[in-house]
Amino acid sequence: MLERPLVEGSVAVRDGRRLSFAEYGSVHGAALVWMHGTPGARRQIPLEAREYAEEHGLRLIGIDRPGIGTSTPYLYPNVLDWTVDLAMLLDGLGIDTLRVIGLSGGGPYALAAGAALPDRVHAVGVLGGVAPTRGEDAAEGGIIQLAVHCAPFLTAARLPAGIALTTAIRLVKPLASPCLDLYAAVQPVGDKRLLGRPGFKAMFLDDLLNGSRFQTSAPLADLVLFTRDWGFRLDDVTVPVRWWHGNADHIVPFAHGMHVVDRVPNATMSVIEGESHLGGLGIATSVLEELMTLEAATR
Repeated sequence: MLERPLVEGSVAVRDGRRLSFAEYGSVHGAALVWMHGTPGARRQIPLEAREYAEEHGLRLIGIDRPGIGTSTPYLYPNVLDWTVDLAMLLDGLGIDTLRVIGLSGGGPYALAAGAALPDRVHAVGVLGGVAPTRGEDAAEGGIIQLAVHCAPFLTAARLPAGIALTTAIRLVKPLASPCLDLYAAVQPVGDKRLLGRPGFKAMFLDDLLNGSRFQTSAPLADLVLFTRDWGFRLDDVTVPVRWWHGNADHIVPFAHGMHVVDRVPNATMSVIEGESHLGGLGIATSVLEELMTLEAATR
């Protein structure tokens, strides 16, 4: 059994909606917001990162996007619009400054925070993040193009498909562990190795089952937003950005990571040799260590 988060709850944002969150570490420490992948929820944070936050007095916060956990379902007009809710959540939690980390589908949201809130966001970390599909910053190819082609269907079917997905997860809940084992068996060696670690697997299952108890429309909303213009350009992100990407990533091509890093003014790439899509989660403590050094070096 995993330890429960230090604090869990929700904060009121616009239009009577709420965003739910989970905190680890210290409620009085420097804040790091962790944006989960697609799919994922607020507890999708490696155990090593949680332990590092506790040992170093950091305030590590996972946020449920709308439509997962107890966050009110909602489809933003674009990724940038999410940052208005983020600012309200930060105000509600008494956080003035922070660093933001985004895994995979959380990457665009982390970059948006850097673009919209440069006075509050000291640095952005991205782990195998999704690249834009529209406009001047668009990257070609990759699995994400399937979502681009299916965008009209995804928009129309988002809510009923989310209900169906929630129902399916409830039905297979007793078999969640062997189902994850089957998924791991067909993944590249790096992801297979991570998913085979008992603590890592337990974190993934806990996050999946806890986040999907009531609803699961957030992953579909993510895909819709990723096929739209994000509402900002990559060169609008002027805060320091550190990007980690496995050079054997089979879901978000490594070339997409380089594409984004080349267009963000203050970004650097760290290659995770031989690792695939989940590789960044395996070096979570290194990610936190580097992000925590950036304020003194660049601000």
